[in-house]
Amino acid sequence: KIFQAIVSCVGGDGTIYIIPKSSDVALSKLMIEIQNTFKGLGLLIPYCWKKGEACVVRGSDTVWYRGKIVEVCSSTLQVQYIDHGYIESIPQCHLYPTTLYTGIPPFCIPCELYKTLPIGNFWQQDAVSCLQELLTNEEVEIHVEKLPDNPWGKLSISLYFGGISLSSFMAQQKYCIAEDCQDVQKLGLLAGDTCVSPSYTLPPLPVPGDPFPVRVTHLVSPKEVYICLDPSENLTKQSATEGAASSDSESLDEALKWCNKIVESLPLLTKFEKELPCLAEYVDGLWYRAKLLSVIQLVPVQVLVQFVDYGTYLVAPTNRLRHIPYCLLKYPAQAVRVLLAGFKPASDDTNMKRIPYSPEWSLNALWAMVDCVEGKHLSASILTLSPEITISLYGDDKNLVHLKLIEMGLAELDE
Repeated sequence: KIFQAIVSCVGGDGTIYIIPKSSDVALSKLMIEIQNTFKGLGLLIPYCWKKGEACVVRGSDTVWYRGKIVEVCSSTLQVQYIDHGYIESIPQCHLYPTTLYTGIPPFCIPCELYKTLPIGNFWQQDAVSCLQELLTNEEVEIHVEKLPDNPWGKLSISLYFGGISLSSFMAQQKYCIAEDCQDVQKLGLLAGDTCVSPSYTLPPLPVPGDPFPVRVTHLVSPKEVYICLDPSENLTKQSATEGAASSDSESLDEALKWCNKIVESLPLLTKFEKELPCLAEYVDGLWYRAKLLSVIQLVPVQVLVQFVDYGTYLVAPTNRLRHIPYCLLKYPAQAVRVLLAGFKPASDDTNMKRIPYSPEWSLNALWAMVDCVEGKHLSASILTLSPEITISLYGDDKNLVHLKLIEMGLAELDE
């Protein structure tokens, strides 16, 4: 069985407590019922608590939860929140004994990683800290591998975050040995370690002539731009291509979120082959998918990279380039380079400031095109797919965007 779940907590012994997403509604309903039943403080009169006894506990957020006494101490009690897994020392005045709700099974499930042996036969403190920082309150994918021998035992699972196997990741960090070597090989944490250089695939494009919503993510010149399909906008009926693009985009965002959490554990890039996929750190401090274009300086090494989901470029030092997990390569590059049809540079444009790498265009024309496309609801239709992808690009008003440049004398019609 495969399902999505939230990791509610990771215990001190490395037990992973999960709440299936399918239980969200039932758990919320139970929590509302508990709040309506128990109000105010806990039991203020002396009471002889017993290990294993059911109770409700008032958490630090003043919300009541179902609990179970794990250990009785002199002034406090060790209590486990049975629907979330974590254990806390609680003063007796914040507890109330009850037999209500004992017929409802706990919503959280204790789990252990399948065929995964911690170094030293138990999870060391640094490994537990890594698990807690990585997983707590995050949504993950659970593959049930083996049921426990008794109902209160741990479920043996394979856990995936952003397409990465947790067992493979922890083994790569030397916290454990993953007995299922096939899983490690099949997943392959790092691109660039093999003889065959991996590469990004191109995104599927709509049928030529059909209008589709787009965003312009980068402008090279007024005529050469990078676009992304924008499935959040719907012109008529969403095509299968746009639906797939939407799903890919959401999954990619989730995978990148996870990779940013574990990025310090990914090795720095040491090979600098052209077109090699990698992760690169942008100026906002986040890491994105990129590919190498060229080494532009040797001392110190500076590398020109392009962010494949946006089209933008960056010159980066080697400490801002890391190996990319293979799971990020299954998603097509989101940005597509296209040429805009129907116009060319104005022959009488006398502006002296030109685009250095495309001197036929003035900088004024570039900034005018930026104004035409930035933050706008755009649509496009493909005219040709080869030798270059050529499109007609339409603005908010359904008019061709380049008409504004022609009005301003910065471009002219190209028949």
